[in-house]
Amino acid sequence: MKQFAIIGLGRFGSSIAKTLYQMGHDVLAIDNDPEEVQEISDYVTHAVQADATDEVTLNTLGIRNFDVAVITIGTDIQSSILITLLCKEMGVKYVLAKAQNELHAKVLYRIGADKVVFPERDMGSRVAHNLVSSNILDYIELAPDYSLVEIVPNPEWEGKNLRQLNIRAKFGVNVIAIKREDGKVNVAPQAEDVVQNNDILVVIGNNDDIKRIEEKVHL
Repeated sequence: MKQFAIIGLGRFGSSIAKTLYQMGHDVLAIDNDPEEVQEISDYVTHAVQADATDEVTLNTLGIRNFDVAVITIGTDIQSSILITLLCKEMGVKYVLAKAQNELHAKVLYRIGADKVVFPERDMGSRVAHNLVSSNILDYIELAPDYSLVEIVPNPEWEGKNLRQLNIRAKFGVNVIAIKREDGKVNVAPQAEDVVQNNDILVVIGNNDDIKRIEEKVHL
């Protein structure tokens, strides 16, 4: 279980916070707006009304102890930059920040953000899954209970074909493509296709089934 601090509880930040909490992680949600804090309080570990641009406040909240800080401040670019800088200076291991535009993103990277996202292109739940699993390379929510993910196969799967692995029977998900190390993509692979070293499997299925396969391949 990782510890996440989500700073900014708009639609994007709330989506990330709720998804991470549902996945069993420790989530601290922070926002200036008491209504936003109240609204999310039942869906995270802790929800706090606070000014995250204040260094003393962040220290009091113990921000340096968190594995990941996600800064999703809305239109206030100055606050976004300041909070990102403070989190990095305080020693947060991984800082993900939301950007309004390319220039904003450039500044965030310059001051130490580990990853910058654009909410128009990155759904909150997708970002959340990418944050907690090194084996989940991409996550696309197709419906509230159905998703498509890219996974790094468990090493013990290498050298075995899809029939031997029997992924659909074991996990309830379908392998719809295999991405090879050379960039080639095998769409609609057959039962005899073998999983090779450095392959990426693209699977689709119910979220509960995807969670099971995610736990199986997590190293």
